Amino acid sequence: MLDTLSIRTQRTTASRLSQLDPEHIEFGKIFADHMLVVDYRDGEWQEPQILPYGEMTVSPANSALHYGQAIFEGMKAYKNAEGEIALFRPLDNLHRLNASAERMCMPHVPEEVFMQGLAQLIRLDADWVPNAPGSALYIRPFMFATDGFIGVRPSESYRFVIFTCPVGLYYNKPLRVRFEQKYVRSAEGGAGFAKNAGNYGAAMYPTRLAQEEGYNQLIWTDASEHQYVEESGTMNAIFVLDGRLVTPALSTSILDGITRRSILQLARDWGMPVEERKVSIFELLEAHRAGKLEEAFGVGTAATIAPMATIGYQGEDFELPVAGPDAFSKRASAALHAIRIGEAPDEHRWMVRI
Repeated sequence: MLDTLSIRTQRTTASRLSQLDPEHIEFGKIFADHMLVVDYRDGEWQEPQILPYGEMTVSPANSALHYGQAIFEGMKAYKNAEGEIALFRPLDNLHRLNASAERMCMPHVPEEVFMQGLAQLIRLDADWVPNAPGSALYIRPFMFATDGFIGVRPSESYRFVIFTCPVGLYYNKPLRVRFEQKYVRSAEGGAGFAKNAGNYGAAMYPTRLAQEEGYNQLIWTDASEHQYVEESGTMNAIFVLDGRLVTPALSTSILDGITRRSILQLARDWGMPVEERKVSIFELLEAHRAGKLEEAFGVGTAATIAPMATIGYQGEDFELPVAGPDAFSKRASAALHAIRIGEAPDEHRWMVRI
């Protein structure tokens, strides 16, 4: 299935693999040797090609730079003890990419281009897939408008690219976060459910303000009342309340996280009650006072599971219990890791070997 599409490949003549120190990998700092590039013009996708990773030329009037037609995905590949490489839930990433594309008036990426291009790219750069504990090959598919035109309308041409980079842990200690009650990440009816670039650009200023106060990230709240939890930084937010796994229900302002889906599925597999619903600041603070807020953590592709140690609210910090070895977040993180590297049964067929 993954070998039927012939992709023209230009191999690099100057590999940078020797620059990689597998024991000291900084997230997002070094990139593998090749990238997949496919252009869309005249109403159809052109021939895909694999090229050496490098700079691209765009017009100063590039409409993505002016009007924000740019989307992306984040996913990972893992290497098992035998050296085999597998992708984690790649079709889910494709479906979400195309949902983002539809929201931003961009063309859908065909499954064969995405899956076969991705497989051939990673096979070519297989030596870049690390296997140290906590490491993986991070994969960044993205698409942007390429018209050189100043005018507020959807572009007529686009470029789809996939590049990769080896990564280690995103966060190396539990997080200090606080509720954000002034700035808004996204509003109902907006594009918060899509992975479009503007969502992240607009979040940088309030995040910086929080970091200047000593926090790592924000817990975003709803745009109308600033009372209900939406996301945590760039992750979905999940809480363990009195033995129940509770997370905000999906909406047009909350990203449908693939790690989130996986964590909820594990909880259901283990017979743990799961509630997808509105979660208010006041419910969480009351649960904390009653000793029933057992865990709080963010989940996403980059971090997988990032425990929260402190939650700030209106100038007061609330310390959370230290997660022990039997905590849900610890067990879920270990279970996902075992599935990804082939040490546990893949009962839901999440892994795609390449």
